[in-house]
Amino acid sequence: REFLRAINQFAVTLTEMFLSNSNFELQLWNNYFHLAVAFLTQDSLQLENFSPAKRNRILAKYGDMRATIGASIRDMWYNLGQRKIEFIPGMVGPILEMTLVPEQELRSSTIPIFFDMMLCEHRLTGSFSRFEDEILRRLDSEVEGGRGDEQYMQLFRSILLNCCQSHPELAKPGEDFVELVSGLLERLLDYRAVMNDENKTYSMSCTVNLL
Repeated sequence: REFLRAINQFAVTLTEMFLSNSNFELQLWNNYFHLAVAFLTQDSLQLENFSPAKRNRILAKYGDMRATIGASIRDMWYNLGQRKIEFIPGMVGPILEMTLVPEQELRSSTIPIFFDMMLCEHRLTGSFSRFEDEILRRLDSEVEGGRGDEQYMQLFRSILLNCCQSHPELAKPGEDFVELVSGLLERLLDYRAVMNDENKTYSMSCTVNLL
């Protein structure tokens, strides 16, 4: 809780003193995002790994601090305004790591950051290829490391499709991207599920699908 209080104080200071054009400090903002994501993903806050009794005690006393810091990260991202492009693709990986945390409220509030990244890059360059390349690359290693699930795949798909449909210039390329990521996620999850399966035929089938 004390770390959370300190990180929130950093956020206030960054916004007040290091956001305007003359005072903007890219490294400080980068440090903030990496620190906040590291705080959010630390083992001691992953409540689903605790017994129900311990989880309930923590929630009663502190609440779920992951949702709190996730909302702060989201707000700080939107505060960047025109500066967002300087954090693409560098922040794609940390944001992906955050959204993969299995907490519904956190996922719902932070997955839309991906669309904002797509929109930001598209408006500047006419495509979002840097964002796309980075998220596909990072998704592979994150799922292999045990993160991600069916619920995440469905939520990612529904949120980004809704966002893309509200912006005509991104409707078609955005839909293609969402379908690509959804298909990759499905195959990665299948592959992870059968890695230790004794049915070699099914394992080989999942490998071929992934390739």
